Amino acid sequence: MSPDKLVYMANQIGKFFAGQGEDKAVPLIADHLVKFWDPRMRKAIAAHLAAGGADLDPAVRKAVATLTTGSAVLDIKPTGRLD
Repeated sequence: MSPDKLVYMANQIGKFFAGQGEDKAVPLIADHLVKFWDPRMRKAIAAHLAAGGADLDPAVRKAVATLTTGSAVLDIKPTGRLD
């Protein structure tokens, strides 16, 4: 999938959670990416962030950063919790 498409999708997720405020939105965005995105998609968005993260909204940048160590995506399992 193209980086532009992944950025668009990630930013849409960010917009959905934006009303929660950034402190709550960031972990909710990250949880959504873990639950619903294929690991290859997470690796691609992490690589995009590592390359500068062009066009990623600030909360999405933070959420993707929580899923990464350098450019390697952690093997994170979804929690099933939204709090």
